[in-house]
Amino acid sequence: MHAPLLATADPALLDDLRRLAAAAGVDAESAPDAVAALRRWTGPPLVLVGADLAGELAHLGPARRAGVHVVTWGTPGEPDYRAAVGVGAESVLGLPQAEHRVTEVLSDVGEAGPAPGVVLGLLGGSGGAGATTFACALGQVAARTGRALVVDADPLGPGVDRVLGLDGCEGFRWDALCRTTGRLGGRALREALPRRGGLGVLGWYAGASEPLQPGAVREVLSAARRGHDAVVVDLPRSVDGPPGSATDEVLARCDQVVVVVRPTVAGVSSAARLCARLPDRDRVRLVVRGRGVPPAEVAGVCGVPVVTTLADQRGLHESIDLGLGPVRSPRCHLGRAAETVLARIAVLGVAA
Repeated sequence: MHAPLLATADPALLDDLRRLAAAAGVDAESAPDAVAALRRWTGPPLVLVGADLAGELAHLGPARRAGVHVVTWGTPGEPDYRAAVGVGAESVLGLPQAEHRVTEVLSDVGEAGPAPGVVLGLLGGSGGAGATTFACALGQVAARTGRALVVDADPLGPGVDRVLGLDGCEGFRWDALCRTTGRLGGRALREALPRRGGLGVLGWYAGASEPLQPGAVREVLSAARRGHDAVVVDLPRSVDGPPGSATDEVLARCDQVVVVVRPTVAGVSSAARLCARLPDRDRVRLVVRGRGVPPAEVAGVCGVPVVTTLADQRGLHESIDLGLGPVRSPRCHLGRAAETVLARIAVLGVAA
């Protein structure tokens, strides 16, 4: 990937931008004049244009592209905004006040992967269906091939960090993140959370049950997607919150929602009512756990396709109690079912 481009003839501004790039962990290239900047305009993922060159560059008519920002000293003035329009900039950033924002956009370049991560929401079709356990299994399997995060969005659930054996690890929980303000970087979030190898977890401190704030959920999932290949969200069963609720925020950001169904009459009936309440059933899939009502009938009643079935796994509780998580071996029932689900949504490189 190309390095970000710093286009300025101001030595002091260039030194400051290089300092911020180093703080963000990225190498940057520079262009000392407008012609040099125009020659390399389309390649870099990010272009920071000094206000000293922005007006001249605007007269050269650069192609419109994303990832352009004008940087100036102090409070931006009308000429800065006029030049920013001319070069198609997304914002005008005044130093030193906007140092944090400049570092953020540089950090986003450093943490960017080939594509944003996939976000999966997990719901239990009925009480005791095992959605939390399967969410953790998905995270464990996804972490074999990339960076994965399991997010606990249910403060009254069993706790994904405890299911994965990460409850004793240091790192931020929801309680701390809900008190933060501003934009989260993907890499900063990844490094702040409890993790083991490629698998991170965002859960709750023991005894905490405060409701999530929609703004915090929005910011965390956006950063999680940028910093991970797969993000699995364990959702509360209730999806009937008011418009704009935290659950709405999660569902709106999920590429797929997986509902875990127990194939009993009561379990299928409950899952059908839940699926009927979900906003976009084209993005919903079922996982049938256990024996009972045939999967084709479950799909017919719920109006949603079954992506895979899952047999009850012997030794599951022992594995969790030992801190190993639900996927103790690659070929266990939960591991194989998780591989199937992830393959269908291309997390493992297989087209959906």
